[in-house]
Amino acid sequence: MEKVGRNQVRSTQAVKNIDLDKLTIAQLVERFAALGIEEDKAVFDDDNAKYKRLYWQMDAVEQELKRRPGDQRRALLSLFDHPNLWVRLMAAKRTLAVAPEAARKMLQAIEAWGRQPYAGDAGMCLVNLDRGIFVPE
Repeated sequence: MEKVGRNQVRSTQAVKNIDLDKLTIAQLVERFAALGIEEDKAVFDDDNAKYKRLYWQMDAVEQELKRRPGDQRRALLSLFDHPNLWVRLMAAKRTLAVAPEAARKMLQAIEAWGRQPYAGDAGMCLVNLDRGIFVPE
């Protein structure tokens, strides 16, 4: 990955199809972050087709981590300090089942920062959790 700016990282790997079961946990976390950065760009570019494609790629990474012995989604907790806020948000949402307290704290922090659309997404996730509409698996 190449550092581009303060909150951006360019990755040529982000949109390629990769055999996820051959990647290490660290490589899966790196891929998750790269996909998150690309998703963030797609949201701001209002490119729904690209976002949808990236969403499913990110979902596949999460499922691969979950499939690994001991459910390795906890590895995404390392992204809570990532410079890109979207990556933090996605990591928090996708670790709710395995680290609910830490993930909730991250969602609350993102909501409190007030930066949109991140804060709104985090706030709605918390509301849906509290109402039982969203139950992490």
